[in-house]
Amino acid sequence: MNFTFTEEQKSIQRAIQTICSQFDDDYWLARDTDGVFPEEFVKAIIDGGWLGIAMPEAYGGAGLGITEASILAHTIARSGAGMSGASAIHLNLFGPNPIVVFGNEEQKQRFLPALIKGQDRACFGVTEPDAGLNTTRLATRAVRDGDNYIINGRKLWTTTAQTANKILLIVRTKELKDCKKPSEGLTLFYTDLNRDNIEVRLIEKMGRKAVDSNALFIDDLVVPVADRIGEEGEGWKCLLHGLNPERVLIASEAVGLGQAALEKASQYAKDRIVFDRSIGKNQAIQHPLAVNWMELEAAHLMAFKAASLYDSGQPCGAEANSAKFLASEAGLKACQRAVFTHGGMGYAKEYHVERYLREIMIPVIAPVSQEMVKSFIAEQVLGQDKSY
Repeated sequence: MNFTFTEEQKSIQRAIQTICSQFDDDYWLARDTDGVFPEEFVKAIIDGGWLGIAMPEAYGGAGLGITEASILAHTIARSGAGMSGASAIHLNLFGPNPIVVFGNEEQKQRFLPALIKGQDRACFGVTEPDAGLNTTRLATRAVRDGDNYIINGRKLWTTTAQTANKILLIVRTKELKDCKKPSEGLTLFYTDLNRDNIEVRLIEKMGRKAVDSNALFIDDLVVPVADRIGEEGEGWKCLLHGLNPERVLIASEAVGLGQAALEKASQYAKDRIVFDRSIGKNQAIQHPLAVNWMELEAAHLMAFKAASLYDSGQPCGAEANSAKFLASEAGLKACQRAVFTHGGMGYAKEYHVERYLREIMIPVIAPVSQEMVKSFIAEQVLGQDKSY
């Protein structure tokens, strides 16, 4: 086993660090305060040619893997950009995967270059108000009408829909009662986000104010058959190709954010003098920080194991889900400990760790709950009866 990055991977890390160094803590604090989308940061990533890191070279991408995309995502979060920086480009790193795998050549030529160049910005319409994590029960409906589909329904927690012009949208094309199993009858589309037929309503939330989350209300949206990805009724299979990479990426981001918090806490522990000594001399301060480091490193290894398996075409569901679970747990503990280490100043925005604590809740909750991950491992790995 080789636990070191290749020279190419190290060069990716250095290049992203260089970009991120242009956007300091004050920049991200300002975006957290004013809620303005970090366009300058995204432009710098696009100008560096990094948006298509995991996309095929034939369409303008770098042709690399989820491992390299994870290095990119981790480095962004680790810089102090946290989820505000990572989420601004997150979807473009894994979202187009179903197009690559299931799209026809005309669709790949039509969709992928514009995404990679940043000319198009996509959002992902999956979650619904009445379905939650039970994606197979989603109710947004598409009805075939000649060369088009007419779509009606609602989506929830759709990221970047305020500025997106495209949407990757999974809907039901066959009534659930007419399907042999719930995963049947779902169809995936990649199409224009037509605001004449889609109302985008902002959700005010705890953290990551700069990267919007939204409720979508879809009313008679006309989508050409040519924008359907894969065959009708096979949307669940298409969607699955993006789930494991997303878990790996969000794990890498959670580790990066936790490490950023740990760095702040460690420095403060050295600098803060109480009773004529640094607080870091106290084992009650230094021991929890040491545990945070170990937990983050272990979670990071699991994330890269999952990425390596995915890139080599091997099953990685258990590893990808485990990475998401372990990284978000380790990241949450590190962010909490960073606030505790700062004491009262941990509650002050100028020290940034309170922002990290708010943002780490995203990978803890999404894209799948910690409880669902545990159920998955119990059933799929340990052979226990399904509990839900």
